[in-house]
Amino acid sequence: MLFNSSGFIFAFLPITVIVFFLLARVSHSVALLSLTAASFFFYMQMNVKYLYVLLPSIVFNYIIGVALSKLPRDTPFRLRLVIFGIAANLLCLFTFKYLDLFIDSINAIGLFKLKEQKIELPLGISFFTFTQIAFLVDAYQRKVRETKFVSYALFVSYFPHLIAGPILHHSEMMPQFSAKSTYRARLENFAVGLTIFFIGLFKKVALADSIAPHVHKVFDAAGQGIILTPLEGWSGALFYSMQIYFDFSGYSDMAIGLSLLFGVRLPLNFNSPYKAANIIDFWRRWHMTLSRFLRDYLYVPLGGSRAGDARRLLNVMIVMLLGGLWHGASWTFVVWGGLHGVYLIINHAWHLLIGKKPVRSPLSTTAGCLMTFVLVTFAWVFFRSPDMHTASAMVSSMLGLNGAIASTSTLLAAPNLPSAELALLAAGLLAIAWAFPNTQEIMALYKPALETSAVPKQPAFPLWRPNWGYAVVVGSMAVVSLTMIVYVKRVGDFIYFQF
Repeated sequence: MLFNSSGFIFAFLPITVIVFFLLARVSHSVALLSLTAASFFFYMQMNVKYLYVLLPSIVFNYIIGVALSKLPRDTPFRLRLVIFGIAANLLCLFTFKYLDLFIDSINAIGLFKLKEQKIELPLGISFFTFTQIAFLVDAYQRKVRETKFVSYALFVSYFPHLIAGPILHHSEMMPQFSAKSTYRARLENFAVGLTIFFIGLFKKVALADSIAPHVHKVFDAAGQGIILTPLEGWSGALFYSMQIYFDFSGYSDMAIGLSLLFGVRLPLNFNSPYKAANIIDFWRRWHMTLSRFLRDYLYVPLGGSRAGDARRLLNVMIVMLLGGLWHGASWTFVVWGGLHGVYLIINHAWHLLIGKKPVRSPLSTTAGCLMTFVLVTFAWVFFRSPDMHTASAMVSSMLGLNGAIASTSTLLAAPNLPSAELALLAAGLLAIAWAFPNTQEIMALYKPALETSAVPKQPAFPLWRPNWGYAVVVGSMAVVSLTMIVYVKRVGDFIYFQF
């Protein structure tokens, strides 16, 4: 079941909301249990076998986490227990996600041959595994206060975040699950939550999915060995930059909007990353909860910046390589992470050279934004490519390395260029990403997410309020999106579902 499916929008969501608040009048505990059951039901609609991984994972980590939070601090066994818990989670993730990559790599060496296992990857395993690793570390550090099993099960399985994030912290969610205000239906939450949900739905269905066919066409052509011109290669990369931007932005909005219907605020996970003036700023804006996890549970334990500048840069590269591998069991993701590691090292080294607070002018900020976007777009090629062959073909075309062969294809004759309408749409999307306020900025008066930006004193755009103007705009977006879902049958997977 997808957020952008008719079954979810017209059946699962309204039934879940109504049942939750009806039961909340009787018992908060029963309402919480109903939301937990609904989350499991949502997950099993993908494949009931996925529950065979999720349920034991929840029980195992709950037992370990409670033990860590209850045992005295000076008990030597606590350290061994948290190491065991983390290792067990990573082993589970390795088995389901990386075992075949490991086998393929061993087979490529040629010393001996191993049989691929072809284990089906449970959706969202990276997200619920990292969420629970964070829980174990927090429990070890005595940061866990709430240890009710139903609350913990909902914390892990909560359907607005389960499949594609954000990665949650125990301390963010448990107080909200126990707050009395969560169990009171509020018209404001419904109005704000549905507004954000339909904005996100429009981004996904009407924008991201509209340019997806051209992306598939170009990358498929490269994978089939068709020689592409630089213009064709760059068109595929640029369109993918727009597709993944609005796909992930749309999902992030929909998750926040859905959660707000239940009175629960999720952490912000997406904050106009293409407006970043440098690659450091990009990673403060893109998949923000993953960046937070990698910082708190990998970069800092590795030593962070405490061991000198050289070690700091090495730690950055290690974190980005592992962050790339987290996204998928393919060497293309490792290369993608490595490229961003190189970008970050150069960015940090530049700051060390000129000082941590360089003076910025509008021209330098614009130039930095353009350079960052180009570098990110180039790296997206490896993220999108199904294998290194396709990635190499795309890069060769983009860098003009195909020589005279590619030059035989002219602008008018090139079969893998977008139509004029698609090109115009992509240009419009880029303008939106660079120049328009994002959803959280528009909704800032109501603070729909945790750590929402402060309301500007003199906003350059009209902030959302429940008025007729915004009702017409958002209503039109909802009608367009639902028409595409019901009649055009445009129900595409979210890109981050594969991770």
